[in-house]
Amino acid sequence: MKPFTLPMPARYGINTALLIIFLIVGNAVTQSGMLGRAQNSLIIQIGFFIILAVSLNLMTGYLGQLPLGHAGFMAVGGYAGALFWRAQILPDGASIVVGLLLAGVTAAFVGFLIGIPALRLRGDYLAIITLGFGEIIRVVLNNIDWLTYGARGLQSIPRHSSFTVVYICVIFTCAAIHMLMKSRHGRAILSIRDNEIAAESCGVNTTYYKVMAFAVSAFFAGIAGALYAGNQGILVPANFDFMTSINILMIVVLGGLGSMMGSVIAASILTFLPFVLQPLNEYRMIIYSLLLIIVMIFKPSGLMGNYDFSLSRIIEKVVRRIQKAKGASADETR
Repeated sequence: MKPFTLPMPARYGINTALLIIFLIVGNAVTQSGMLGRAQNSLIIQIGFFIILAVSLNLMTGYLGQLPLGHAGFMAVGGYAGALFWRAQILPDGASIVVGLLLAGVTAAFVGFLIGIPALRLRGDYLAIITLGFGEIIRVVLNNIDWLTYGARGLQSIPRHSSFTVVYICVIFTCAAIHMLMKSRHGRAILSIRDNEIAAESCGVNTTYYKVMAFAVSAFFAGIAGALYAGNQGILVPANFDFMTSINILMIVVLGGLGSMMGSVIAASILTFLPFVLQPLNEYRMIIYSLLLIIVMIFKPSGLMGNYDFSLSRIIEKVVRRIQKAKGASADETR
């Protein structure tokens, strides 16, 4: 008997239905008043940390590079989107879309400019130079008072980051990176991770794909920065320092390099955990750190390794087991 396989339209239909259900349930919970303002803000924070982690995973997990300037791209996108929203040129609906696109494109352009010289380096050298560029971005934002208001912070930013907006951005980010990695461009990116010299000898333009991945990663980091601005209502350059980049990298490593589902789970846990541990006060960060150490000791490949969740694949396995059991029982009756 031929193994059961879901047709592609059915796969897309199942995924779409599942996403719509999550959207309806999430909207119902956030708008019902069951949760306070802090809890609603936390859910939105989980959303843009998922975007940051998934976009950085494109560079670290799929491309195999180690950039440490992701917070810089987040800052560039955040300020670009926030300045546009403050101008209030368009109606709210159009303003949200254009502001997010402007944030992403601005961050991608900066990522492209930085990626051309930076991605000619590898390993520790790449980490150091991207760390330097991230700090340069923060210092520049801190010193152009006429545009960003410097250390005082950019205030009175319209709060456009609702659950629906953030949820759609999360789905768009995950779907776009998933489709990219399933295309020939994704296979070229994976070949660079596995063996850059062999990939180049086979005709893969390694510089092109590294810069492209860097720019795409920066694009989504910029969108996350705009969502952050729309949630907080204020932007301060000090919030985009070296430790912010390290926290994003920590989410990716904890979830599993090359696992999109791992990044989603780790971003949710690491954003939610400090909130849960708040009653413990001075012991909160000690417990938080110990939990991270324990996970890294007993699961060094991350929570999900390189596994990616697929509901369609689970359904196929269940149906195949049922078919196998039926076939076995039919053989026994004969």
